[in-house]
Parts: sequence; structure tokens; C-alpha cells
Amino acid sequence: MSKVRVLIVDDSAIVRQILIRELSKDPNIEVIGSAPDPYEARDKIVTLKPDVITLDVEMPRMDGITFLSKLMKHYPIPVIIVSSHTKKGADSTLNALEIGAIDVFEKPNMSKGENFDDISMLLREKVISASNANIKRKIKMKEEAEKKTGEKRKIYKLTRTTDKVVLIGASTGGTEAIKEVLTALPPDFPGILITQHMPALFTDSFAERLDSLSKITVREAKDGDMVREGLALLAPGNFHMVLKRTGGHYYVNVKNGPMVHHQRPSVDVMFLSASKSAGENALGIILTGMGSDGAKGLLSMKEAGAYTIAEHEKTCIVYGMPRAAVEMGAVEKILPLDKIVANVIGFLNKSG
Repeated sequence: MSKVRVLIVDDSAIVRQILIRELSKDPNIEVIGSAPDPYEARDKIVTLKPDVITLDVEMPRMDGITFLSKLMKHYPIPVIIVSSHTKKGADSTLNALEIGAIDVFEKPNMSKGENFDDISMLLREKVISASNANIKRKIKMKEEAEKKTGEKRKIYKLTRTTDKVVLIGASTGGTEAIKEVLTALPPDFPGILITQHMPALFTDSFAERLDSLSKITVREAKDGDMVREGLALLAPGNFHMVLKRTGGHYYVNVKNGPMVHHQRPSVDVMFLSASKSAGENALGIILTGMGSDGAKGLLSMKEAGAYTIAEHEKTCIVYGMPRAAVEMGAVEKILPLDKIVANVIGFLNKSG
């Protein structure tokens, strides 16, 4: 395996030093350079030809969003956004993911004295995963989304009521995939639980954006929230979300706990809880993402009688989590992203 060549773009010398140090711990990664702003980065991209770029979104001279837009148009390359833990940073990061960035990583907060070693492994995994990302697919999704702007979005319809619970897990590339699924759902769709690998605060902004685009209500989950028709609950960053049942009603527990697959929230944690609490009444969907989080949980759901779907490799930004689930025998249907909602609606109408 050849080393993944990384260029770091950040106006903070301290952050650049930290990223260089942590990424260099992996023998499969080579930091080939760094730049304090997009102008210097532009020249280094041409001469050094990196495989992956880490990019700050808040920089002088030219902001990261403007630079990313130019980069995706003229020199598309996998980009990981390294963003500050602020509301402004979260909103800018979501814009970057829509433009073409592959993933997001939370910038270390030096004022809080964070132990960066605890999360540096995740950063290295993200970089290696980004190097294998389908950047052409990412650009195509952006172009398709732009074409749909202003068009009337097709909303599928349910012909029967159902008490099923739908659970969706995703990671790298998942923000746009989840958006495509949710914006096609009718307002009376069954309750949904979503776990997307994202840092804290980013999930709240992501939920707000999804809510503004969808017919259903979407919000970040709170401990004790009831699962109900027309509502999608998104696991908050840095917390696991589990499905519980009391009588004839479902609700969620939002809790702390050890990371699973270096992730919190974890898709496996959510899926495993659904296999126990909902059994055959659940429907599990695993979308694009790095690693194998969710595969064991989806298998547990299938063994409990749930209907399970994985996104097809041809539409995945990173075919990691779906591949692991398929290889484990956890999947009943393998579908391209644009066919998933129609299949789910058909299944619910038959089973309702």
C-alpha cells in the first residue's frame, strides 16, 4: 500500500503542527506539506499533488468555502474539513460537505487542554478513508442537487399506516445521502432514528438543515424523546442513541459510554438496541461510510426479523460500512441510493 500524501491547510501554526504530528504517527500517511492560506495551498497542490487535503474553513485572504468551491471545479480532490467547535463553524462545514468535502473533523480546542491523542486515531482513519473516496460520485451528487434546486421534489406516499421503526446509519458521505432519503419521505412516514458520525454541535446544525428541507420533522434527539410518525431523531454528537420500548410506545435513550469502532455515536449501538426493542418491527438501512460500524448491529436486526437494506457500492462515497454489512450476511436488499426510498415505501405498504 502506497502512502497517502496529505497537505494541511490551516492559518493556525499550532494546529498545523498538531495535525502533522498526529498524522505522521501512521506509517501509511505522509504529510507532504502545509499551508497557512488557500493561495499558498493552491501552489502546493499543483506542485506536490496530494491525495488528501485537510482544510480549515475560517482563514484570512480567502475563506475555506470559496477555496473549496474553486478546488472542486478545477481540481477535484478528497477534502476533510477541520472545523472549529462553533455554530458558525458547524454551518460552514455543512456548506462545505454540500460543495464537495468528504468528511469533517473537529479542530482541537487548545484552550480546554484537550488530549488530542484520544481522537488522533479517528483523524488518521478519516484521512485514509478519504483517499479511497469516490470523489467523482461526490461531484455528481453535488451537480444533481444543483439541478434539483427549484424543482418540485418527488415525495413518495404511504397507502397504509404502519407502526414500524426505521433506523438509518451512515458515516463518510452520509450527510448528503441522508438528505436525499429524508427529503423524499411523506409527512406521515414512520418514526426514524438516525446515527451519522459527526462531532458534537455539528449534529444540531445538520438536523436543522434537514428539517428545513424535509416534509417530516427532523431534530437532534434528547434523552426520553418519543418515537412517532413524521419525526426523525438524529443522534447528538458524542452521545450514543438507543431505542427503548415501554408498553406500545418507543422512545430513545441518549447516553454516554465508551466509543465503539472509535465512534460516539455508534451505528452498532443503535442497531443492536433496535434488534432487542423492536425486533421484526424495525427496518434498518446502512449507507455510505468508512469502517465497519453498523454491520454487527444490522445482522442482529436481521436475525430478529427486521428488514435490512445496504446502499450499493456504485452510489457510495465510501463503500466501507455497507460492504462490511453485506459480507457479514446482514443485508436483504442492496440498492443504489436513489432506489432506497421507493423500496422502503413499497415494503411498508405491503407490511402495513
